[in-house]
Amino acid sequence: MKEAFAEYLASRDLKPGTVHDYKRHMVESFPDWQDRRLTEITRDMVERKHAKLGERSEARANGAMRVLRAILNFAAGKYENANGQPIILDIPTKRLSATRRWYRVERRQTLIRPAQLPAWWSAVDALESETIRDYLRVLILTGLRRGECARLEWKDIDLEGRTLTAPDTKNRSPHTLPLSTYLVELFRRRSKSSEGSRFVFPVGPRRANKDEDGHLNDARHSMAAVAEASGVSFTPHDLRRTFITIAESLDIPAYALKRLLNHKSGADVTGGYLVIDTERLRDPMQRITDYILKAAGVVPSAEIVTLRAESA
Repeated sequence: MKEAFAEYLASRDLKPGTVHDYKRHMVESFPDWQDRRLTEITRDMVERKHAKLGERSEARANGAMRVLRAILNFAAGKYENANGQPIILDIPTKRLSATRRWYRVERRQTLIRPAQLPAWWSAVDALESETIRDYLRVLILTGLRRGECARLEWKDIDLEGRTLTAPDTKNRSPHTLPLSTYLVELFRRRSKSSEGSRFVFPVGPRRANKDEDGHLNDARHSMAAVAEASGVSFTPHDLRRTFITIAESLDIPAYALKRLLNHKSGADVTGGYLVIDTERLRDPMQRITDYILKAAGVVPSAEIVTLRAESA
């Protein structure tokens, strides 16, 4: 299995985050199957493994079986016996579909609500790492995915043009966003203290949560500290949901919302004809930032006027 998995990864152009997740499944879900022949894996084994994994996490159990299915499908097309016949004639994961054993996992609907933003923002401010503080702020103010944000390089930030470009995205289309005034100042400050790294969010050589290229890769410990201090449990994708939910509440047009998230138009013929220039998103981005900063108590929600008592 481990050999087929290595060849599968080598044959596919997968996103770094996908590769990381697949490898994690191999380590956590299939440690006892690494040296097993693929032809020894039966439908009963798959069903039992899926049920066992599901006791801990139904979503992870489904994910593990999708990885196994991908490896088995690859092997069925790749490997043959001496007679030229496929060594795998049956894909054992079909048992899960035939018996309807796949877990029904609902899409997460969690996000940070406006009333929770003051406590969350204050807890982020209290973090020791300036890099992680800014990373979390950029996530909630741009709606970027965690990997897109973590891999940003300084060549992707145009402070003169006030734009940000995530070149390596989930749908493989570069994603350019205008920067709000708050983000422009944040990146200017970071550019003066990035320690010569090409990454916007680097980590020191002694930190364990870095990947081989030196950019931030795992902020779970800091996020847990924020959740404990604020009482607001969240994931990086919750910050993306918070961003777009606030955007929708501000009556930003639907096509602009798709462009802000870098979503494809799919079967939407009209959307396929629309070309929304980055500058058209500058006002929406500023409005979203302003709303979040006001809700978090970072800036006043209204002008404060001092009232003077009239003399008798």
